[in-house]
Amino acid sequence: MQTDVLIIGSGIAGCAAALQLAQDRERHITVLTRAKTADDSNSAWAQGGIVTQGLHDSKALMIEDVLDAGAGLGYIPAVETLAVDGPRLVKDVLMEQCALDFDRNALGELVYGLEAAHSSRRILHVGDATGWAIMQAMLKTVQQQPNIELLTGHTAVDLITFPHHAADPMARYKDQRCHGAYVLRDNTQDVVPVLAAHTILATGGLGQIFLNTSNPAGARGDGLSMAYRAGARIVNSEYVQFHPTTLHGPGTTKFLITEAVRGEGGILLTPDTGERFMSKYAPEDMELAPRDIVARAIYWEMLQNDYPYMLLDIASQQPADKIKKHFPTIYERLLQQNIDITQHPIPVAPAAHYFCGGALVDLDGQTSIPGLYAAGEVTCTGVHGANRLASTSLLEGLVWGHRAGVHIRAQGVVKPIAEKAVPEWDTSGLTYDTDPALIQGDMQTIRNLMWHYVGLVRNQFLLNRAIKELRHLYQNIEEFYRKSRLTDGLIGLRNAAQAALIVARAAQSNSKSLGAHFREDDV
Repeated sequence: MQTDVLIIGSGIAGCAAALQLAQDRERHITVLTRAKTADDSNSAWAQGGIVTQGLHDSKALMIEDVLDAGAGLGYIPAVETLAVDGPRLVKDVLMEQCALDFDRNALGELVYGLEAAHSSRRILHVGDATGWAIMQAMLKTVQQQPNIELLTGHTAVDLITFPHHAADPMARYKDQRCHGAYVLRDNTQDVVPVLAAHTILATGGLGQIFLNTSNPAGARGDGLSMAYRAGARIVNSEYVQFHPTTLHGPGTTKFLITEAVRGEGGILLTPDTGERFMSKYAPEDMELAPRDIVARAIYWEMLQNDYPYMLLDIASQQPADKIKKHFPTIYERLLQQNIDITQHPIPVAPAAHYFCGGALVDLDGQTSIPGLYAAGEVTCTGVHGANRLASTSLLEGLVWGHRAGVHIRAQGVVKPIAEKAVPEWDTSGLTYDTDPALIQGDMQTIRNLMWHYVGLVRNQFLLNRAIKELRHLYQNIEEFYRKSRLTDGLIGLRNAAQAALIVARAAQSNSKSLGAHFREDDV
């Protein structure tokens, strides 16, 4: 397969890039996703809103809030780019090009919400399913473009980089460059090289490497691991943000209780006495403190008192009709579990939510490997620093996906290399069929190790043990991978083990607490 631009991932970042690139009608763009449906992505799961510039707001104020939440580690040029480009692209791309309408009041005016650590109302929502609404609008627009090919059920295996994958041995003397990816087709179970002049990673995050996460099943660290194996520069991997409030219950993937619930007055209580406890941890901001502070407060209260969960109470703070209007998805979902949030508090616990690190990119989405771009959660733009400000992730994906598209367009249409330049995928020596039970067992081991040893609170002893056990597990998985017929599950297991090691090693090497990375042995 050949294409002018290959985009791996169909969330907001991938779609933003595709829509920008599609303006050159002679350019062919291929967007692929491992999911069975294109709207199965981290972006679509985002309940909270998207940042823009509010009525009593300014770019300077937004920049200050983002940098404050990032604990001083934010890259100022990137934060400035977000604040300048973001509001314009929300209007031009989402509202005008994709015809998305955000929540409005009775006068037809946009409603701006408030969330933790924001000093102004600047969050646009579509009920409590903003990500879903954005992706429905964007994917509809993407599918209307004649030069965009959208492929579901296609799992990227590895990036194709020269000289590593070159058929010509003399290519070893040339500079490194990305030329696409090897891709597993789910329907035929064969691996094909997809050759592209430019490749954009937009694969999302890695929450599934933890025992509890708000992320969908595909968030296994695929893009991070592929970029790492290709030699791209990876930074800030120790900064994994845990969302304070996900619905307590069985299973790895937890239902998110959006931060907007606290933004609209929700308070946190102990499950036995109903005591409000955030004054002990953030007396000024209380429930509206940055996510890392709230998440650790809940974690410590649960640990010290042997609570299985804490309570989030919006029922006593807002009238029932307002709760139903603002949070219809949460209301209906929890009602199915016999929890009426207009009458009773919600049992909540923290879960892995957002990866602040990733493949380092510049302001145009370029990685350290020529020909390879990245956008969205798989990247480190520097915007989030050590901790992400609420509702900035969708905006970051929109901005950097768009900017990557602009930068590629400025180079003109560049054709991919010839098919004969890249060897076919080698299937010789494959002696095993993948055992789903083995994959499930190893994934559970990774999740347990990461949750208990590389979770909300870390120390050197726990991290050393995690790395020792993860390294041994990774070696066994890699050996099995080399001898087995590929499946999406096996690819994901390999990537999850790699991503877990990346995060654990980064956490081990940083002995200082900052933002989402908390070391209890910080000296």
